[in-house]
Amino acid sequence: MHCTALAAAALCAAAPLPARAATRTVLVVGDSLSAEYGLARGSGWVALLQARLQQQRLDWTVVNASISGDTTSGGRSRLPALLQGHRPAVVVIELGGNDALRGLPLSATADNLKAMAAAARASGARVLIVGMAVPPNYGRQYGADFISLFATVARQQQAALVPFLLAGVADVPQADELFQADRIHPKAEAHPRLLDNVWAVLGPMLKGAPPHP
Repeated sequence: MHCTALAAAALCAAAPLPARAATRTVLVVGDSLSAEYGLARGSGWVALLQARLQQQRLDWTVVNASISGDTTSGGRSRLPALLQGHRPAVVVIELGGNDALRGLPLSATADNLKAMAAAARASGARVLIVGMAVPPNYGRQYGADFISLFATVARQQQAALVPFLLAGVADVPQADELFQADRIHPKAEAHPRLLDNVWAVLGPMLKGAPPHP
């Protein structure tokens, strides 16, 4: 017996729709090094990350919530709304450089990073902390303590770690050629290296990762 057109329509309406693939989001919370300061749009490492994910057919959307000049305190205050709004499966925290430039206490920087990592983990996301270093004129001890705080926070919060975002850029003989006139922000041609530094840790985190619960 053939179904009438009306009956067929009713059956179709009652049938469950195919499940949509869960959207997986990686949220980047950073400062000017991630916000494309002084660069053409689309040439910074975060934009290059999205392009690489597309090239490798990895089903991820990158949300760049970076703000030039931001500190760990600013990121900490912004993070709850970002977690609620985007429900990321992975959170990349690239903050701390401006804390050092402003002479803020290292303990405050560490506390803010800990709070951000804890909040992200509590939301169900995995966390990647991106480390930074300061110029030698800050003093050897301060520089060593600053670098080590990122590793300490990552260990305490069970987060992944990129030891130094600017590795291969700020610590090479031709470093001056890779930075803008302010000697703080890398030129566009240096950002593929920044991406490679992040990707070495982030790539394995994204491949095969589950969506946000």
